[in-house]
Amino acid sequence: MDKATLEKLLDPVAISRAETLGLHARMLVEGYMAGEHKSPYHGFAIEFAQHREYAPGDDLRHLDWKVLGRTDRYYIKQYEQETNYVAHILLDGSESMKYGSGKYTKLDYAKMIAACLSYMILHQRDAIALDIFDTVTRDYLPRSNSHSMIHKVLTTLAAFNPTAQTNIAVVLHDMAVQIRRRGIVIIISDLFDDEQKILEGIQHLRFGGNEVVVFHVLDKDELEFPFTGLIEFHGLEGIPKILTRPQEIKKSYLRELEAFRTTLREGCERNQCHYVPVNTSQPLHEILSGYLAFRLKTTTR
Repeated sequence: MDKATLEKLLDPVAISRAETLGLHARMLVEGYMAGEHKSPYHGFAIEFAQHREYAPGDDLRHLDWKVLGRTDRYYIKQYEQETNYVAHILLDGSESMKYGSGKYTKLDYAKMIAACLSYMILHQRDAIALDIFDTVTRDYLPRSNSHSMIHKVLTTLAAFNPTAQTNIAVVLHDMAVQIRRRGIVIIISDLFDDEQKILEGIQHLRFGGNEVVVFHVLDKDELEFPFTGLIEFHGLEGIPKILTRPQEIKKSYLRELEAFRTTLREGCERNQCHYVPVNTSQPLHEILSGYLAFRLKTTTR
């Protein structure tokens, strides 16, 4: 994957503004690195997890001297209960995400959200895991807080191309079972699926003690339905073509869309989750910095 393609995923303005705000855990989380976030564990863990490269300010007591002797490179030992938190980034890679009326498709924009959040979280030395899904997981990167993780994330995001339908609820339930320790689950999706089943999946994640953040990604045309004349709409995810006059169905469409979004927003609120509406025509830095500023005000320490 060429450098220019990878760099397109990282919006420098969004990153610079996001880094000043950070993404800190709002709730009690179970991480695997000691840090500033609240943890239900106390003391020093003994189970080795992984190595990462030394960074200025790291405690020299945790240097792996054997590795230094063999490779002349500085690596820090990390242990299961030493770290801050893990952010599980779940990206909807279903075919409906291919829609876009402007500069970006929903998937393009969602990939940029995932890339910028990954960069920011890794920069503050927390860990991420990436899951791109439709009806099942299609691409997965296991948790890491290594500096090299961002290149793996960008490469995986850039290479992914959606082809299938979606089943969000099944993926959320599977994730709720698989997550061993409480962390942050970030869902990035247009949520075009059964909203009640999605909320049940979110509730399952919350029951396990995870914090959940939902980025609801929609295109401007989906939000405003500006079409006129006689239009043939081409369905995605197996939906057949429809020939219609948009003006005749606009009011009912917008009413149904608003009901759909309200159900999801209120369901997230009941489950103490942050629901973040995303319009792909809006600059990414406005979406991310706006949410992170709001989040900072609601963070409990």
